[in-house]
Amino acid sequence: MRRRVSIEPAVVYFKPAGVPMRTLEEVIVKVEELEALRLANIEGLSQNDCAKKMNISQPTFHRMLECANKKISDAIVNGKAIRIEGGNFEILKQGGLKK
Repeated sequence: MRRRVSIEPAVVYFKPAGVPMRTLEEVIVKVEELEALRLANIEGLSQNDCAKKMNISQPTFHRMLECANKKISDAIVNGKAIRIEGGNFEILKQGGLKK
């Protein structure tokens, strides 16, 4: 089942300043993992409410959020680049799902 995502990311790459791209390791964050971070950390919603918005179970949301947090933490602590791409999602636009 596809996860519902409200916002398509405008920026899909982050890297440490002053480090050449060719020397960087990357961490891949899926679009639905970014949505989990946004809903929980920026919107401040409960995991149950986040799961409902994304059309997934709360345990699935919890695992997704935990995975996203681990990836972002690894990138920050170890000086890796973050690439946002891929996943199993559909964009939820006003009035319904984007096909």
